Amino acid sequence: MLLTHLSLTHFRNYAALELDLPSGMTLLQGENAQGKTNLLEAVYFLATSRSVHAQQEREVVDWGADAEPIPYSRVAGTIHAGMDVQRPLELEILLTPRGDGVNFKKQVRINGVNKRAMDLVGQLRAVLFLPEDIVLVTGSPGERRRYLDIALCQIDRTYCRTLSAYQKIVTQRNSLLKQLREEGAAPQASSTSARLDFWDEKLIGHGSAVIARRHNFITELCVVAARRQQELSDSREALLLQYAPSFNPGSMAERVYGRIKEGEFVAADEIAPTLEAVQVAALYQAHLRRRRERELAAGNTLYGPHRDDMRLFANERDLRAFGSRGQQRTAALALKLAEMQVMTKATGSAPVLLLDDVMSELDARRRATLLQALNHAEQVILTTTDWEDFTPEFRRQAQCFTVLRGSVTPVNNG
Repeated sequence: MLLTHLSLTHFRNYAALELDLPSGMTLLQGENAQGKTNLLEAVYFLATSRSVHAQQEREVVDWGADAEPIPYSRVAGTIHAGMDVQRPLELEILLTPRGDGVNFKKQVRINGVNKRAMDLVGQLRAVLFLPEDIVLVTGSPGERRRYLDIALCQIDRTYCRTLSAYQKIVTQRNSLLKQLREEGAAPQASSTSARLDFWDEKLIGHGSAVIARRHNFITELCVVAARRQQELSDSREALLLQYAPSFNPGSMAERVYGRIKEGEFVAADEIAPTLEAVQVAALYQAHLRRRRERELAAGNTLYGPHRDDMRLFANERDLRAFGSRGQQRTAALALKLAEMQVMTKATGSAPVLLLDDVMSELDARRRATLLQALNHAEQVILTTTDWEDFTPEFRRQAQCFTVLRGSVTPVNNG
């Protein structure tokens, strides 16, 4: 999968940009605040329909767009999937103001046909690493859930639809729980059960599928991320990922941790057997029944994948609580490299890998290890403030550009 052309209009600090992108390595150099990260964000936005930094869609619209009759922002790209270069896929996201002029609505088109944002996800797949991605280790459980959901939605549309349905069910169930609390409903009353059982069944059906898929994805990630962590740490650190659900349908077995620590290859099914949704459902149902009184008192859904977490360990120490900043950053990078490999295996084509200023906080050995890992990618876009972060040989092989005030100019770095 290749992104061969990127087109931006009024996106961040890009008034207009038409950029052809090659396969292999693309290196963008520029000082801070010139637009390097914005370009990576545009590619990621096209892949996931989500902004990396913006809390509201309006934030990605260039202020120069106010001079237009109707302010707007547009991100579009041409995708070549596999070897079929004769049938490019045109993806487009258009942001235009709603009636209030403050909030913006998102329009998605695929080959000129209006689609839902959900239909866009997975057409172009991308893995993005930013300096602030250390929050995948240090941040809240919500950061890690968001990471898992975006990665999974790019490779599994069924998961994406199931997750969306689950989130709507949680909203409906929360409304009912709040109403029952206000009414002073008794947990054991038949009328309470009659009203809650309907939503419990829906919650369990969709939530169990989400939990099982996350569990199996994390198991695959663990196998690859452990190897990447060893490579990046010169075999000094053994990384383990563990799914931490809000109730316990069977977490990843730690019995193989010693083998990971010794650098032995471990297959995914040795870490934990594949988990089926039906296995989770029975446990989930029993847990909800035991905790019904607590949920009624809270007026909220307290258990399910919207409360789950993923824990990261290095040498048996919880990285969030006890890891050094270097260990945490290395683990976040190992996780992203593992995501790329798992995504490639799942879909048959490598995602576009987007790395923002990744070299600045790595020592020479880690830089060399990372560049070696990038050889397996079909398309990589990297940013840097300093050409010297990359070897002359790498710069000769890469397509190099300078970025200055929202303009991108090719340079000869031979």
